[in-house]
Amino acid sequence: MEKQEASGTEGFQPDKSPQPNEENSKEEPIFRHVLAGKSITVLGTAHVSKTSADKVHELLATGEYDGVAIELCPSRYSSMIDPDSLAKMDLFQVFKEGKASMVIASLALGAYQQKMAEEFGIEPGAEMRMAIDQANEMKSEIHLIDREVGTTLKRVYSNVPWWKKMGIIGGLLGSVVSNEKVSEEEIERLKEGDILETTFSQFAEEAKELYEPLIDERDQYMAARLEQIVSSSDNQSILAVVGAGHLKGIESYLVKDEQITSEKELHSKAQSTIDRLDTLPKKSRWPKVIPWLIVAVLLTGFAIGFNKSTELGVQLIIYWVLINGSLSALGAALAKGHPLTVIGAFFAAPLTSLNPTIGAGMVTAAIELYLRKPNVGDFSDLRKDTTHVSGWWKNKVARTLLVFFFSTIGSAIGTYVAGFKIFESLVS
Repeated sequence: MEKQEASGTEGFQPDKSPQPNEENSKEEPIFRHVLAGKSITVLGTAHVSKTSADKVHELLATGEYDGVAIELCPSRYSSMIDPDSLAKMDLFQVFKEGKASMVIASLALGAYQQKMAEEFGIEPGAEMRMAIDQANEMKSEIHLIDREVGTTLKRVYSNVPWWKKMGIIGGLLGSVVSNEKVSEEEIERLKEGDILETTFSQFAEEAKELYEPLIDERDQYMAARLEQIVSSSDNQSILAVVGAGHLKGIESYLVKDEQITSEKELHSKAQSTIDRLDTLPKKSRWPKVIPWLIVAVLLTGFAIGFNKSTELGVQLIIYWVLINGSLSALGAALAKGHPLTVIGAFFAAPLTSLNPTIGAGMVTAAIELYLRKPNVGDFSDLRKDTTHVSGWWKNKVARTLLVFFFSTIGSAIGTYVAGFKIFESLVS
């Protein structure tokens, strides 16, 4: 079984008008294409439609296809076939490697999807599961053509101006904790695109910043994966099951390369595209430099204060400890961290804020893990618990993630509030 990655989206209105060589089967548009002598059929599906699942079954039942490509990446595929995969997660390693925000985002996406399923009695992804089950039954090769969701989220995040980044994180969590009913309009968007597109479209102020990494890049990626399959596998006829919102984009990229007849040339071109779209954006120097500049400014402020008078210097340190520590502790308390975790946040934040190599969230999460070590049941119930607001605080794994997130935010706010207070005291 071959596993790769990619993603797609609507919600931002790419042109989806039918093409001359596109067949219309009610809500399930189909695009057929021959590339390097091999047949590719791309079926556009509605991710919450039983009709789409039935269409997948109908096509595969013909026995025409010896390869099945699905719009899933390895992590989403693993999650679908193994719901207990989260139980194998090393939570401490997640914090150590800086992946806590990504885990929170993934849980929020899954929770939003489940929220829709519960309110409307639908089963998102039923057509993908149908394709997997039937392909296994018929012993057809399965190919994962979607880009890894983590890569897509990182490229989305890097494509958004810094002043909107917190809006993305806040909006993502807000879509989960909101008690508002999911609207019919949101369901229609989900029918055209996928859970990534639907969730982000709820709070995206300007679609153009999200369109490229969420839609166009994924269209390119999936088209390249199909070209890669054609050029490197023995499959002669491939059925690709993707969201309807991706059909036109994938078609345009496949048609663009139809003049390439050499499998070697096709494979080389496809691999080049995949490598480019899998590359994570280069991190700017400023996010690394700014924390050290802030530390330098603060230490300079303390030095100036003590130079003026010992009393003023001590007063500035008290401001720093009380403001930074209190706001980080407040964050840990809002996450319902253990009382000792809250105390730990108060003492850790003023120190970690002066050392950019470690954050307050790392310390508070470690304390919380030590005092309230999650058991197997917490990991097994994580996906289910995070579909409800109360579950994020009830589940020990989710609560530890919240402790990390809220105490980090509290310390960050405290750094700026205390910094301004120190500056004000120096100039007054």
